[in-house]
Amino acid sequence: MILPFQYIQFLWLLLLIPVLVALYFYALKKKKAAFRKIGDEALVKELTSGYNTASFLKKFILVLAAMALILVSIANLRTKRGAEQINRNGIDVMIALDVSNSMLAQDVKPTRLDRAKQLLNKLIDRMGNNRVGLVVFAGKAYLQMPLTGDHSAAKMYLSSASPQTVPTQGTVIGDALKMSFASFNSAEKKYKAVILISDGEDRDENSVKIASQMAQEGVVIYTVGIGSPEGAPIMDEKTNTLKKDSEGNTVITKLNEQALAEIAEKGNGTYQLYTNSDAVVGGLYDQLSTMDTRSVQDDSLIAYRSWFQYLLAAALLFLLMELFISEVKRVSRKKMISSAAALLLSVFFVSAQTTTDIEIIKKGNDAYKKADFETAVKNYDDAVKRNNANATAQYNLGNALYKADKKSEAVNAYDKAETAMKTPAEKSSALYNKGVALQNDKKTEDCIVAYKNALKSNPNNADARHNLQLALKQQKQDKKDNDDKDKQNSGGDKNEKPKPKSGGMSPKDAEQKLQALLEKEKGLQDKLHKVGSASPDKPEKDW
Repeated sequence: MILPFQYIQFLWLLLLIPVLVALYFYALKKKKAAFRKIGDEALVKELTSGYNTASFLKKFILVLAAMALILVSIANLRTKRGAEQINRNGIDVMIALDVSNSMLAQDVKPTRLDRAKQLLNKLIDRMGNNRVGLVVFAGKAYLQMPLTGDHSAAKMYLSSASPQTVPTQGTVIGDALKMSFASFNSAEKKYKAVILISDGEDRDENSVKIASQMAQEGVVIYTVGIGSPEGAPIMDEKTNTLKKDSEGNTVITKLNEQALAEIAEKGNGTYQLYTNSDAVVGGLYDQLSTMDTRSVQDDSLIAYRSWFQYLLAAALLFLLMELFISEVKRVSRKKMISSAAALLLSVFFVSAQTTTDIEIIKKGNDAYKKADFETAVKNYDDAVKRNNANATAQYNLGNALYKADKKSEAVNAYDKAETAMKTPAEKSSALYNKGVALQNDKKTEDCIVAYKNALKSNPNNADARHNLQLALKQQKQDKKDNDDKDKQNSGGDKNEKPKPKSGGMSPKDAEQKLQALLEKEKGLQDKLHKVGSASPDKPEKDW
């Protein structure tokens, strides 16, 4: 049986072994050359009489074997256990769930989103051999879970879906469809379906065109409209009051059946209006049952047993044995025993560290979702202390510190996250969040630099470009205010109060208007800014 490796790319490090062997023979050659330079054979034997030549080779072999075992352990040798690879006859179904604020309307009790999740839970229970994936969307779309046959995992991810999952509000159905399409096997021209659940409000114009293109690639799109044409107000969870628009009017969100029906028609599917969960689930199940199925191999339920700890133990044993082999005929046993004891203590110390960085970060994520930001900060900080190069821990620590109103510390965490991150998009996200923290801390000059660096890393970062424009306006206004103060101080009666220009705007009025603008953009500035697909247009609504 061939044993698989989780990180097979690290096996290339084994090429270091022949390099070390070559260095060993080179060292032997240099040593013999040094002996020959002495010339006197009797003198050489006398000088090396206490040296054990065979011990040098034994020590080298043990160290070489230990290094080989360590390199193999990095690749994580593992064997299968539990469920094996399963052959299924079914189709691939991507669920696109609208989690915008409008889904909190209560024209469908308790809320549109709660009913949608109840409906999907029942549908997943009837999926059988079909694989399921989940995309959540509002102003942007994010892949919450890739295609899998593990339906219990799908229900777990579904339960955590909420408006807080997507920081940008709106209803960009086109992005959700594109994200769903990218999750399918592009080589297949059928066996693929998308179930879109939304109220359809404020949908983007490209969604119908995208649905038509997906239909040409063999994807069938079914839509479910949830809500009422008469509409209902939205309860703002943060203020526990009804949501208002920019003019102070109560927002009424209405179901857009026409848009959803048109998307389903272009996607060769059907549209259903939510009446009750069982009826809609029955309709969707009947539609999915008419589609052609094919046999697929699903390995999402395979559990593995890792063997790296045993390889590391064997490597440490070889290194311990190497300590007891001396290159001289007489050596202090006391020193060898002391060194061996220190090495054994290090083994026990490593084995005692059972908590992984991932578990600590998960605890921090749970606390963050509950708005317990102090606990989240503590958990992320623990993960950072264990591994300062963990980009995820540093980035999440910055978000938690910002939410805890520790902006200076958040900026420091974002700097470290940006250094540890690999891709330009990830670096741009960290720099963007740094700019938001600096801008809210009234450090305009510094936030402008951060936004510019974010755009250098990712020129497509629309949020950074938007906030940079706001910051530049604020910088220009601040400069104007300072110039006005200088003019007032340089001439006229020093005790005379400055008068606003006729028909103009005083610095105080300008500052108030700028503050109102920044408050209006507060939802944008508080983004977690996850790496994902970017919307072609920034939605004006935040529901």
